[in-house]
Amino acid sequence: RAAEALARMREAWNNAPVVSSLDGAAIRIAGFVIPLERVKEEVSEFLLVPYFGACIHTPPPPANQIVHVTLKKPWSLRAMDAVWVSGPLAVRRGSSDMGASGYALAAETVEPYRGQNR
Repeated sequence: RAAEALARMREAWNNAPVVSSLDGAAIRIAGFVIPLERVKEEVSEFLLVPYFGACIHTPPPPANQIVHVTLKKPWSLRAMDAVWVSGPLAVRRGSSDMGASGYALAAETVEPYRGQNR
């Protein structure tokens, strides 16, 4: 029964509702990097996830909390680096071995995340 419940939960999370009004919006969003495609030591494609360890140490979050990011130029990134990513957001479902995504973003900028100075 547990396996069936987990399969039902995963199906619901993979089809979690997205916000269609965000399609085409220019955004800046922070999150953690899950590399998908590497070119030598640099990442050209990754999932942006909302919390540390998502997809690696825990089950992936719902698809509406994952953004599939593509980079015009590969960047030196490691798994779980915290970053800011900017660019146009597309409401587009995707699937990878690491999890399903509800959004895609063609990154114009990627910056290391730095918290606010206090």
